[in-house]
Amino acid sequence: MAMILPVPSQAAARIQHLITPGGIEAWFVQDATVPLVAMEFAMYGGAAQDPEGKPGVGNMVADLIDEGSGDLDSRAFHEHLDRRAIELAFSVSRDYFRGSLRMLKDNKDEAFELLRTSLTSPHFDSADVERIRTQLLSGLRRETTSPGSLASRRFLEVAYGDHPYGRPTGGTLESVPTITIADMRDYVARVLTREHLKIAVVGDIDAASLEKLLDRTFGGLPTKSRLTPVSEIEARRPPRHEFIALDVPQTIVTFGGPGVKRNDPDFMAAFVVNHILGGGSGSRLYRDVREKRGLAYSVSDSLAWMDHSALFIGSTGTRADRAGETVEAISQDIHRIAEDGPTAQELDEAKSYLKGSRLLALDTSSKLAGALLQYQVDHLSIDYLERRNAMVDAVTIDQAKRAAHRLWDDGLLTVVVGRAPLTAAAQPVSAIPLKAN
Repeated sequence: MAMILPVPSQAAARIQHLITPGGIEAWFVQDATVPLVAMEFAMYGGAAQDPEGKPGVGNMVADLIDEGSGDLDSRAFHEHLDRRAIELAFSVSRDYFRGSLRMLKDNKDEAFELLRTSLTSPHFDSADVERIRTQLLSGLRRETTSPGSLASRRFLEVAYGDHPYGRPTGGTLESVPTITIADMRDYVARVLTREHLKIAVVGDIDAASLEKLLDRTFGGLPTKSRLTPVSEIEARRPPRHEFIALDVPQTIVTFGGPGVKRNDPDFMAAFVVNHILGGGSGSRLYRDVREKRGLAYSVSDSLAWMDHSALFIGSTGTRADRAGETVEAISQDIHRIAEDGPTAQELDEAKSYLKGSRLLALDTSSKLAGALLQYQVDHLSIDYLERRNAMVDAVTIDQAKRAAHRLWDDGLLTVVVGRAPLTAAAQPVSAIPLKAN
């Protein structure tokens, strides 16, 4: 369901901070342009709260929490969603359990009620659990022959070792069969609470009506979480290079290293200079690796930040007999920008792009709600959207050079997955989608 919401330049000034009579807080933008409502929410915990030795519990909860709840079994629950064109989805990141709800405004009462029962009375019926478990195991088996999946998983293992961030959020072929209904109910009781709840709502609803729905939906959750502490960690420092043999037509290269956390004073400078290095078709990596050398169809990198650590991470796909050359080209670009920083022209062009692209990226109610939720998760102020472009503009060439040196002076962690170069047949280069982080 497309939810179009024009976002004027003064959008930030229209963000309201609601506190309901029951004490539920939310950021809210009221807009009657179209009769739709979008809500995004998150609860602190995520996959980092999976029990030791059982990665994938939070992910299984996310997949099963809407498979029947309250008085409805799985089939009836989804029939209610389909009949009213209600979109309800759950997911888990390393630090947060997340939910998304989208509906026509006339269906808001039923939509919020279905969400309420999912959170407070999920069934976890054994038949549904085994059906979802089978699907998850099928996906994990496919990942064993996916070079992108193998490279991403190994990269995080190298970067974080036995820290929770080094575990796969979706679990493993060994862990998923051992996850019990009791494990999932315990996760729900510990993580799905009001204590760290963040909510963003955008659409055609007034504040008073929204407050009533939020209190009814979230008010019955436990007040306090019971979380296992997660330690601060810096990703393993480069250099380190690993190769995983896999007989596939295209070799995948995943590369990266320690990043800059969201609350770090160098973050905005790092964000801008990283765009110069690997942020799309105008970046140094794209020009050098694809356009000048013809080594890959696409190459990019991005900053990824969690509550207790941060990374820069990138990926590309190439022929096996050119993988070494590709890694060398990326390493050379990394070294040059670490030593010399960006040019003044590159900095100006990056600022212009980043300022213009932000509001263009918030052109629907769902996207705006997602951004407002992320700003809360990142502990930013409610006027951040209004202040952001000035913060981008304020990055100086000296700050950009310092951030580049800090990010890339040590070089790269690289994981290469594919055929050994001497046995590789020549294959055409094709697009490889990047792993979401």
